[in-house]
Amino acid sequence: MAIDYDRLRRWAIPDQRNRYGQDDCIRYALSLGMGADPLDALDLPFVYEGARADAPMPVMPTLLSVVGAPGAWATDPGTGIDWMQILHGEHRMRFHAPLPPAAEVLSRTQVCRVVDKGAGRGALVVTERQVSDAASGRPLATVEHVSFCRADGGFATPGQPGDAALPALPALPQRPADLSWDMPTLASAALLYRLNGDRNPIHASPEAARSAGFERPILHGLCTFGMAARALVRLACGNDPARLASIAARFSAPVVPGDTLTAQLWHEGGDAWRFAVWARERQCMVLSHGTAEVLPA
Repeated sequence: MAIDYDRLRRWAIPDQRNRYGQDDCIRYALSLGMGADPLDALDLPFVYEGARADAPMPVMPTLLSVVGAPGAWATDPGTGIDWMQILHGEHRMRFHAPLPPAAEVLSRTQVCRVVDKGAGRGALVVTERQVSDAASGRPLATVEHVSFCRADGGFATPGQPGDAALPALPALPQRPADLSWDMPTLASAALLYRLNGDRNPIHASPEAARSAGFERPILHGLCTFGMAARALVRLACGNDPARLASIAARFSAPVVPGDTLTAQLWHEGGDAWRFAVWARERQCMVLSHGTAEVLPA
């Protein structure tokens, strides 16, 4: 079954209400590698609720990449998407308010773009998720998820060509990075991160990973994305997650649990930052075209 543009653009993705609490925030931070060194005073407030007696526990804003995510809606045959051929192409998040350590959030997701790259070249399906505090209605985040549907190009017609792609993320600066930081990952990192809700077996089962074309289970792309946010919060935001206003990147290669991830950051002036993440031992860029906005202190 091929993509029907009009039907897919109108696809109803159910709203979600999700509660999260302090334990969820701590679990998420631990799954990003925070607290690996229990003497690291910058990580400790994110993983120990008693670290700051005079302030609420800080929360990584990319927690909303997992809380309220719409799930595997594209596996419904009615979408026309060959879901076994989907790759997570890009992820973009804009934060409107700091996250409290506990809340109930309302997520409303819609398909906002369906882009035909051409027969044999695939399609891009973009969803936009508006996340708000369920009690007050206060906006918390806007999340854009770009799926590269490798087998679904060629659906466009002269009367319905599909949508234009999102504005391209900027290329990285052609100069040495201003800041760099190594983040080791555990060999069991994917097994820990899956407790945030993504139970895709390619992150746990060697057999499932091999059937998908990988030698062994791979780390979740959104874990790598969250680790990039961790580097930005530490290096660019003075360890204050409320200063991270936006983050976006392209997934360029999978991470193998146990890799050391090296985040490279470039300050472009004002609130603008660029970044990339490398798997150091394999000399492989795993996140590219990274861009972020950082609010002044």
